[in-house]
Amino acid sequence: MFKPQPGRVRRTRAIRPPKIPGLSINRLIPNILTLLALCAGLTSIRFGLHGQWEYGVCAILLAGVLDGLDGRVARLLQGTSKFGAELDSLSDFVSFGVAPAMLLYFWTMQGAGGFGWAVVLLYTVCCGLRLARFNSMLGNADLPPYAYNFFTGVPAPAAAGIVLLPMVASFEFGVGFFDRPVVTAVFLLGVAFLMVSTIPTFSFKKVRVPNAWVLPVLLVVGLTAAFLVTEPWLTLALIGASYVGLIPVSVRSFRRLRSQAERIAEADAPASEGGAP
Repeated sequence: MFKPQPGRVRRTRAIRPPKIPGLSINRLIPNILTLLALCAGLTSIRFGLHGQWEYGVCAILLAGVLDGLDGRVARLLQGTSKFGAELDSLSDFVSFGVAPAMLLYFWTMQGAGGFGWAVVLLYTVCCGLRLARFNSMLGNADLPPYAYNFFTGVPAPAAAGIVLLPMVASFEFGVGFFDRPVVTAVFLLGVAFLMVSTIPTFSFKKVRVPNAWVLPVLLVVGLTAAFLVTEPWLTLALIGASYVGLIPVSVRSFRRLRSQAERIAEADAPASEGGAP
């Protein structure tokens, strides 16, 4: 039988701590896009401080594009997380709640004194309330089926695009009317109300394009891209005005779907009562 020799130290293997699994790069890409959107929103404020209004609007538009991509990329790459949802909400508040308000304040609303600052604050507060309500409704399974294709109120990115319409129109048609504090205040107050209202608006997230409409839709997208290159400010103004014009259509569509669901529920109620023992 083997016996250890005296004076010989017996070696033992050191116990290594378990390796912490790293995070896949696919799960980081959506958060990277969200951070880029946040940086774009903050950069628009910097452009506003230097009076570079066109660049400021472009920075907010870039933030809107990145905000529209991060959620879809997260679902495609299976990188959705609670951390990403909270980060996206904070980025939206800065890029679409603070940045447009500060840009408009530097542009014209500071000429209205305390009233101008109060209107700017109201817009930002309403954007924060709108985002808080949206976060509280995430994962709500109590929504009726007809409500899944609608937002409650105007979403923050769309609100930022609408509230910047006077500035965008001034780039195309010149100053003198659109840069008046009264005109800008009307847009700020109106958009603030739309954000916190319960008006249903199209979400466009689950819209399916029929096969017969795929080619026409692609042609419209290409045509829009061409006009954005040749006449960017006029095209952006028309897109914003078209979205505002779609709000009554979305309300009517929501009410029609709700009334159809109520009629179906009323028709099923007597049948279930009659079949009960």
